[in-house]
Amino acid sequence: MKYVVCIPDGCADLPVPELDGATPLEAARTPVLDGLAARGRVGRAQVIPPGMPAGSDVGNMSIFGYDPARYHTGRSPIEAAAMGLTLTPDQVAYRCNLVTVAHDGTMADFAGGHPDSDRAAEVIAALDHELGGEVSFHAGVQYRHTMIAPAAWADAVCAPPHDLADLPVVGPKGPAAAKLAALEEASTAIVTRFGLKANRIWLWGQGFQPDMPSFEEMHGVSAGMVSAVDLVRGIGALTGMTVADVEGATAWYDTNYEGKRDAVLAGLAAGADLYAIHVEASDEAGHEGNVDEKVRCLENWDQRILAGLLEGLDDMGPWRLLLLPDHATPLTLRRHTDDPVPYLLVDSEVEGPGGVYTEKGAAGAEVVPGHQLMGRLLASV
Repeated sequence: MKYVVCIPDGCADLPVPELDGATPLEAARTPVLDGLAARGRVGRAQVIPPGMPAGSDVGNMSIFGYDPARYHTGRSPIEAAAMGLTLTPDQVAYRCNLVTVAHDGTMADFAGGHPDSDRAAEVIAALDHELGGEVSFHAGVQYRHTMIAPAAWADAVCAPPHDLADLPVVGPKGPAAAKLAALEEASTAIVTRFGLKANRIWLWGQGFQPDMPSFEEMHGVSAGMVSAVDLVRGIGALTGMTVADVEGATAWYDTNYEGKRDAVLAGLAAGADLYAIHVEASDEAGHEGNVDEKVRCLENWDQRILAGLLEGLDDMGPWRLLLLPDHATPLTLRRHTDDPVPYLLVDSEVEGPGGVYTEKGAAGAEVVPGHQLMGRLLASV
């Protein structure tokens, strides 16, 4: 038996006026996904536990079968793990976004214009050279980077920048706020020298390195993953999963869908029991309020991933598939929410009750804690 977990990041939504009150899942042309739902089981999952932040760190930890209430320590230490950084007990990691704050003090772009990763790395190197010492800056992908600081800097409340889109910025609060604010202010003169759309840094998502059992120890199967996002790749690194690199895989609309699909099939053919495939594009579209792109992302999933994926899986023998987002990112809100999301479970050898994979299609189903779904997928192990 082979297992696949499909994660269209943030694909769940609310009714959209531009789609005549439909959601992107309802409006997108997805014949392959529709066929899977017709032979599988559609339900609802609470991937964001009550009281926890509605982020991809929490949601993906749930999807991989780790209860965030037990294992989650913060967003940034997961990303740090993907970058090969190991935190000592006296260190805390912060996410360091390159952002664009408008002259009127609003968050014009939490992604700083999606800079090229190489250009962004030059900015981060300059920040480390000129502001480093007590802290250090480490380059990630596009606008997503990491700062390592002393543990005493952990005591702060920092707003996620994607929750402030087109809203007045809200600076950090708490005992460490003054240190963080001073760095953010000092960063402006450095970042703006490079001619990017970004004009400063934003520090948030701090945490200490979590202690998580390996995926194989937790679930009894060997596993790998494909993602262009350090936050997701970091969960793989922390849990001993194989993290595949795919040329042309980005965390944007232009990602290499086919390359990700083929890497999953290659990993399974090479002996892995389970592979996860994560695509960020639908979440980015939600944050931008880009209706057309969010619909297109779902159609790309259908034709550029699922169609070929099923053919490859059928050639390998029996398989099971789990598909769900790590949270909702409604186009009308442009931020994550903690609402339950629809999930789909399919077994190639067992005909399910059938359903429709949309928010309405899952509306009457019992809400399952997200971290329990991996056990349901692997029930035959």
